[in-house]
Amino acid sequence: MSPNVDYSVLVAKQAEQLRIDGNNCFKKDRFGAAIDAYTEAITLCPDVPVYWTNRALCHLKRNDWTKVEEDSHQAIKLDNNSVKAHYMLGLALAQRQEFAKGILELEKALDLDRGAHPKGQMVEEIWQELAKAKYLEWEHSHTKQSWELQSLKEACESALKEKHFLEVLHMEEFIEDATISHLEQLEALESVFNKVAEDDMPTEVPDYLCCRITLDIFCDPVITPSGLTYERAVILDHLEKVGKFDPVTRDPLDPSQLIPNLAIKEAVQEFLDKHGWAYKDILAKD
Repeated sequence: MSPNVDYSVLVAKQAEQLRIDGNNCFKKDRFGAAIDAYTEAITLCPDVPVYWTNRALCHLKRNDWTKVEEDSHQAIKLDNNSVKAHYMLGLALAQRQEFAKGILELEKALDLDRGAHPKGQMVEEIWQELAKAKYLEWEHSHTKQSWELQSLKEACESALKEKHFLEVLHMEEFIEDATISHLEQLEALESVFNKVAEDDMPTEVPDYLCCRITLDIFCDPVITPSGLTYERAVILDHLEKVGKFDPVTRDPLDPSQLIPNLAIKEAVQEFLDKHGWAYKDILAKD
């Protein structure tokens, strides 16, 4: 074995020991010491993505979102399939209200982790953060739209009042007719703006978009041979802990028989895209 190979192996072992040291410090909430250890590991082996994600997690614990973003970006350059890197980058972007970019990163993390660990705890954690980002994006947009609609409504009312005032000046013999017409126009205007506002008012999520077991809106719906749809993680948990049967029909059911219900998944996404307030229901179960 050449001296160069021996040196590379030695450096890699040293970097790995620093990672272990960093992990031990992290478990004791010594985030500064953990950052120092991971930084030394990165200095020795800068092409190992886990060193960057570990340090990013320490920065996250300290709410240093700029550094979380920097380290997550670097980890993604090294491994574009890093769930943790995409997840933490999404959180960092959402923190500075870059919701659209943050949502894309969180969706990437969710797709990656859902494929690898459909029952994993992190799937639920990412889904919750994604829902939070989407709700905040909707809330920000809704507040802005409400303000713009109110300003437009007031401008329209002002224009109608001015129109009515001019009509009264020039049509003294038809004042009563002009007043009735004016009131009808104000009523029609009120109706139009109320209808616009109602379209974005919280109501209830339709039952067919919710899991039969938890009654929560679907995240990853799967359909059974009996034609019933459940949340994947929930039905897998039932099959593992309760028994291999459909909880409603009681028919025998194996995890291999579960098929993604793409139609319901698309319907859920369409509903959420149109009614951003519904993301709050997802957050409420946390």
